[in-house]
Amino acid sequence: MTSVTAAFGVASLQGLNHIILFAQENRSFDHYFGYMRQYWANQGIPDQSFDGLPQFNPTSGAAPLFGPIPTVPGCDPAYPFIPTVPPGNTNCIIDGNSPAIPSFHMQSVCTEEISPFWNEARDDWNVDFLYPSTVNPEMNGFVKAAADDARQYSYSYNGDTYVNDVNGYRGMGYFTDADLNFYYYMASTFATSDRWFAPVLSRTQLSRAYVIAGTSQGYAYPPGSNSNDDAAFSVPPIFEELQNAGITWRVYVDPNSTDPTDGTNCAAVTGSAQNKCLANVSYLNEFTYESQIQSDPALYQNFVPTTQFASDLQNESTFPQVVMIEPPSDAGLDEHPSDLDAYPEDIQLGAQFAEGLIQSFMYSPTWKDSAMILTYDEGGGFYDHVAAQPAPAPDQYTYPIDLEAGDKCDGADQSSGICSFAMTGYRIPLIVISPFAKQNYVSHTVRDTTAWLNLVEERFGVQALTARDAYWSTTTPLATMDEFFDFVAVPWATPPAASSVPTQVTNGTCSLAAPTP
Repeated sequence: MTSVTAAFGVASLQGLNHIILFAQENRSFDHYFGYMRQYWANQGIPDQSFDGLPQFNPTSGAAPLFGPIPTVPGCDPAYPFIPTVPPGNTNCIIDGNSPAIPSFHMQSVCTEEISPFWNEARDDWNVDFLYPSTVNPEMNGFVKAAADDARQYSYSYNGDTYVNDVNGYRGMGYFTDADLNFYYYMASTFATSDRWFAPVLSRTQLSRAYVIAGTSQGYAYPPGSNSNDDAAFSVPPIFEELQNAGITWRVYVDPNSTDPTDGTNCAAVTGSAQNKCLANVSYLNEFTYESQIQSDPALYQNFVPTTQFASDLQNESTFPQVVMIEPPSDAGLDEHPSDLDAYPEDIQLGAQFAEGLIQSFMYSPTWKDSAMILTYDEGGGFYDHVAAQPAPAPDQYTYPIDLEAGDKCDGADQSSGICSFAMTGYRIPLIVISPFAKQNYVSHTVRDTTAWLNLVEERFGVQALTARDAYWSTTTPLATMDEFFDFVAVPWATPPAASSVPTQVTNGTCSLAAPTP
């Protein structure tokens, strides 16, 4: 790779001509970046305020300072899981005999799945969650939620047995730069945040709806997943608005399916048939706008294989103004915990995939007036010590319209707080990569991923989709995501030399055995 130096002419947001969002899957902030201040100390990087895991904070200097290793209650060993068919004892009992389960370094780069769904997200908030008597966040239910999620898989599924970690310890695991060296370097070189949140306390499909349209339209369950949900979201996604405004856009979708449980393989077709196939498997298929996309070649040609990203970057004049890169889930490279133990997913291979995209971006002609936002859709059920934050409900649906009997908050006063959509999700990692990104910068301004929509709206002069994305133009100290950028000094007019950027290691142990804290 060669060094790239560019000329810059507009010292404002208007100098940002291309905005790229790449959101991977299901990792929390403490889970990935909780070790950051220890990494800085080890690397001789000057310390600054960064709210990671307290055991890695220094004993003096910028707050927050050193604190004890966080613990949460685990399952009472007097009530162990009994794997029988039909299920035997499937409950994780939290009581006075519960052991304290500490935050610990994961020894495997492969992790069994954890549910981040509506109910489990509220168990994470408070292990004794019962609205309205336990609305205060204790952030102490991650082990119980992970254990209960594992214990429900007591039947065999396609030859795959129940999840091994029936005690839920994986919920308290974290990684370090020894595991994710590329991400630690990039977050420390460019801009990040310790107050960047997922947009909703629920699963991927709802978080992706917020990322694309600023709302889940009142749903706590994915479209069509229960009797109370419509088959698709009817609200306009950002790409419909951009299309109507004449703003160019593109969605990059991985065309390959390596998962035998998934019949999708857009690589098997070419030309316009492939574009149409990619549009069909994109997250835009959750929206009624998809039917319009499928019927119009001018729309579905905007869906292209991710393998085209690097070559597209070489022509800055034709590269779209707004780009979304979808996670390569079918290829097992989205960093999602392993849904089935028979098909383990390795975070290092996912980070290596992200590294390839980022390197292609940094050393391309498009670098000079662009920004890439690397983040995650939601926290995935992994521990974080910071509670979700209040934020405006996006629309008239302040609380869910599709909860089922027995769901958390079902039948409760859901007009505000933890039972409503007037709340972000939990913290997730973020790296803002751009020639304009401040060096080694940490934002402490509360935002969620709908702030990227606001950035697009502010830059290209289109209307906010909902009250949620509109809100980020009104927050202090700065509107939209301006705090991440310096459009005057242009800190990275020349990106870091390729020789100085570490190659993501891929030598970690991939095991789905139950971890031991």
